[in-house]
Amino acid sequence: MHAVPPPLPRTAPTRLVAGPPGTGWAWCGAAAGLAGAAGLLGTAGIYTQDAWDAGDSSRMTASVAEHSSIVWAHQALSALVVTLLMVFAAGLYRHLALREPPGGLVPAVAAGGVALTAVAVFLGAGLDTELWWSVGDGAIADPDTVGSMVVHYGAVPWLWGGLGLSAAAVARAGFARRSVGRGLAVTGAVAAVLLLATQLAPVQYIALLPGALWLIVSGPLLARSAARAAAD
Repeated sequence: MHAVPPPLPRTAPTRLVAGPPGTGWAWCGAAAGLAGAAGLLGTAGIYTQDAWDAGDSSRMTASVAEHSSIVWAHQALSALVVTLLMVFAAGLYRHLALREPPGGLVPAVAAGGVALTAVAVFLGAGLDTELWWSVGDGAIADPDTVGSMVVHYGAVPWLWGGLGLSAAAVARAGFARRSVGRGLAVTGAVAAVLLLATQLAPVQYIALLPGALWLIVSGPLLARSAARAAAD
């Protein structure tokens, strides 16, 4: 009989530790803020003011039909903003997770606020498809339905209030644990207050402006912080 060899010693599986996520994600945040502020404002005029003032759905539908190219541009722009926001959300989560205590909620809340904003833009872009086909040649859509979609066109993709959660989470990370620099903490605190104010009044769509500004300012600051972490 052959001797049975002793069992091999059990060793813990090798665990790969991810390094810093680079800086591209942070610049995606700044780009999302620029594209959102300039692009969404630039594609807001899909009807003439006199058609809106008249309160006539038929005139409104005809006016939207004259600006259908803007509707298409808005859809393409929204797709770009959603992509940039989701990359930024993933990078922000990783950036904070490497600095916050394990199991903390700050990274998830920060990323979740950005993702919530991306969902609003994504859903708002869905109105573009409906509007496009509702005012095209041979369309038989009810003008009152088109008028209703126009109202939501100018509100849903502008609901950037979710960034208030992200800004507040970054501010807490900076003030409570110094996980980010003081500049980011102060910027986040100011943005969180402004974004909260837009949610306490019936002007939620104004959140686009402070939300985009927070992204534009925080993006370069986060990129610098990530670059320093990679160099250490």
